[in-house]
Amino acid sequence: MTDTTISMASDTALPFVLTARATQCAPEGDWNSWLALGGRGAGKTRAGAEWVRFGALFGGLRSIALVGPTLHDVRETMIDGVSGLCQIARPGEAPPVYESSRRRLVWPNGAVAQAFSSEDPDSLRGPQFDGAWCDEVAAWTRDKDTFEMLQLGLRLGRHPRAVITTTPRRTPLIRQLMSEGGVAVTRSTTRDNADFLSPAFISHIEARMGGTRLGRQELEGEFLEAEDGVFWTRAMLLATRAGRPPPKLCDIIVAVDPPVSIGDGADACGLVAAGATNAAGGGVQFWVLEDATLQGKSPAVWAEAAVTLAVRMGASRIVAEANQGGELVRSVLRSGGCDMPIQLVHARLSKTARAAPVIALYERGRVSHAGQFAELEEEMLQFGSSGMQGSPDRVDALVWAITTLETATGRQPSIRPL
Repeated sequence: MTDTTISMASDTALPFVLTARATQCAPEGDWNSWLALGGRGAGKTRAGAEWVRFGALFGGLRSIALVGPTLHDVRETMIDGVSGLCQIARPGEAPPVYESSRRRLVWPNGAVAQAFSSEDPDSLRGPQFDGAWCDEVAAWTRDKDTFEMLQLGLRLGRHPRAVITTTPRRTPLIRQLMSEGGVAVTRSTTRDNADFLSPAFISHIEARMGGTRLGRQELEGEFLEAEDGVFWTRAMLLATRAGRPPPKLCDIIVAVDPPVSIGDGADACGLVAAGATNAAGGGVQFWVLEDATLQGKSPAVWAEAAVTLAVRMGASRIVAEANQGGELVRSVLRSGGCDMPIQLVHARLSKTARAAPVIALYERGRVSHAGQFAELEEEMLQFGSSGMQGSPDRVDALVWAITTLETATGRQPSIRPL
């Protein structure tokens, strides 16, 4: 998740220690891991990047691991992001160079940082390090396996250490770190970093999430009481069941989360229709109209199903995630008979980060279900928990649908059409 700092990353004239808060600087003491917990935009990414930069240039670190939820997250946030390693070089200082073919970052003095993904713990077999930066471990796919494999590789130098920057969630790994010796913990909130954030962002995010459980996590950096980070509750979903939707909706879309393979063991193709209407008390009310998710079908079949659903619902467009195919997804939908607009969206945040604003809408009563969608609701209840099996394809389609509708109403441009 990219911290939304706007001036901190660009103002490199002053040494970071003169502008940083205490919670952004490495704690004193003989720690093995520094767990830096914080809300959105709290400056976690900058803190991790500055620790790595200082270690590579002045602290004797020569072999560093950069571990993120995905390789895309490592590149876009930890390396090239606004607070990433390639953006924080001081005036007159040559920044490190990223060698994409080798997935590594090289400083002029020879220090090297390699990129790794939590999706592939085995890639950490073999390499050895004297330092590591782990970002957004709460969103790691195989968190414990990845972290344990990293620990086996932290075996160089006098005292190899790891910095862990993340929004707190009650995942097994974070609970383990909180209870271990040798782990220094710091906490920060979004408001702590307000001097380096857009006032409009602060106002919007507090209006949207303030007073909700998700706000306590995403803004205040608190742990929620929900076990294993489950954010949709059964009571919340029961409250959404409102029966027949209004006869006229402002907009209707069909969201598609396409699978990367076919067959019985493949991920499902998430297909969700949703609409929006003006709420009686002001604002917008979102309606989940149908879950038509398909399992194990070929691209031709799910594309035809998406088009049929969109036509039957009177949708204005089809929205499809483009991470797994890009223009190929558009081509498949066109071949399935789609003659309406197709909006491709790209997932640049983790699944939980994308879902958080939608969960807050549910908590505020801004989402209604036109009936009971048993399989979708069961997946929502399992989302983020240790009991979650496979990919949450129905939830992904739901999140894309509501987020895209919200974007269209002018509330928050959080999805970028490609």
